[in-house]
Amino acid sequence: MKNLHIMEWYDKYLSIYEKPYSEVPQTVVEECRERLAKLQSNEPLVSIVIVAYNEERRLPACLWSLSEQQCKYPIEFIGVDNESKDRTAEIYQAFGVPYYTEHQHTCGYARQCGLNQAKGRITMCIDCDTMYPPHYIEMMVDNLQQPGISAVAAMWSYYPNEDHSKLQMKMYEFFRDCYLKIQNINRPELTVRGLAFGYYTENALKEGYRVELLRGEDGSMALSMKKYGKIKFVYDKRCRVITGYG
Repeated sequence: MKNLHIMEWYDKYLSIYEKPYSEVPQTVVEECRERLAKLQSNEPLVSIVIVAYNEERRLPACLWSLSEQQCKYPIEFIGVDNESKDRTAEIYQAFGVPYYTEHQHTCGYARQCGLNQAKGRITMCIDCDTMYPPHYIEMMVDNLQQPGISAVAAMWSYYPNEDHSKLQMKMYEFFRDCYLKIQNINRPELTVRGLAFGYYTENALKEGYRVELLRGEDGSMALSMKKYGKIKFVYDKRCRVITGYG
């Protein structure tokens, strides 16, 4: 009996993940552009900041997943191009995502650029090498708006491929998640990753991102958010994002 592949929500996005933009079907671009335009609000509650540097091969799949978000809250999408040398800026334009170019190179500068432009009461970080399940934004906002919560974060998985089987990844993630949950008890800021992180815009603007760091700007911001309340991790599988190995 043949093993039947169980379709995952992200499988269709993988069809263009890690491929040159020239190989992305124009029909996908046009459909995503149309859906993103319908989602884009002039009076957002939530600002979705998408940061990218030389991400031509991954950004289209990320934007495809964002275009299929099912969210009851008004949202806006903001792109940040950290002065890429490839077609990243062109992709933002083709998908109809307003974007800003940040000429200073670190993740901190890029995230701060998007934060400075956010109109929403809530800002959520999005990494362009990551794909997001359809109820991700809504569920993260639901959890952030609970009493005493200042920031929310979610878990992540790596997509299985020829070098990493689904069984291997499940075993790895089981032990990693156990470790992160233990770490989260006293030091949740160490568990936060920028690919799945949200907070109140006003508080974040007061604190600002540490732009001098090459890594860890997300954890530093999470540490700052502890001044305003608890960091809540959303362990629901419907909030688990899928990312690559870069």
